[in-house]
Amino acid sequence: MEVSLDVIDRVAKVRLDDGKKNAITRTALADLEQAIDEAEAKSDALVLVGRPGSFCAGFDLATMIGDDQRAAAALGRGGGGLARHLWGYPKPVVAACTGHAFTIGALWLLASDTRIGEEGPFKISMTETKLGVPLTDWAFELLEARIAKPHYVAVVAQSKVYDPQGAVAAGFLDEVVPRGESEAAAMAAAGELTKLPASAYAANKLAGRGPGLERMARDLGA
Repeated sequence: MEVSLDVIDRVAKVRLDDGKKNAITRTALADLEQAIDEAEAKSDALVLVGRPGSFCAGFDLATMIGDDQRAAAALGRGGGGLARHLWGYPKPVVAACTGHAFTIGALWLLASDTRIGEEGPFKISMTETKLGVPLTDWAFELLEARIAKPHYVAVVAQSKVYDPQGAVAAGFLDEVVPRGESEAAAMAAAGELTKLPASAYAANKLAGRGPGLERMARDLGA
């Protein structure tokens, strides 16, 4: 997967693109973490962008269903660690959901401050129950904070698949724009957020998240 970082007018744009569905590997996670660390040092806001048609299809299936259970567990923890990083990121985080988002991709949406999706035949879902995988404790911090109560059971226990508009109602997205426009909309939104006092933004965003971030860290062994 190619992970790129561009800083434009104090907004860092981190793009992930594997040329296919944006399945996450350990190498991709390491590259994403490095890019996000660099973004924090060089910019006042972060924008995460997927590839056309897919924000993130989830973890690399070959790893997750392979014989090496340690590798699968490590990949899961790595994805959770990045979600925790975003949840505790002191600056604005805007996600441009360019298409499908499953499992860890959906959780990264929940960990972002503002989530902008696109119109189209796209699916957003937590598919763990369908795959026979129990969710771990760290994920519930995000699910409990962002998923709308009427949709909670459908999202967490029933692996309901949402279209972009349904994902707004469920809590995965904040708005939907015409196809192909999420990146520009996310950059514009991030630019507006940089006009807010940075110290107040960080304080008010993170107020009350300390216990949850600690809960996530315990579960992830961080």
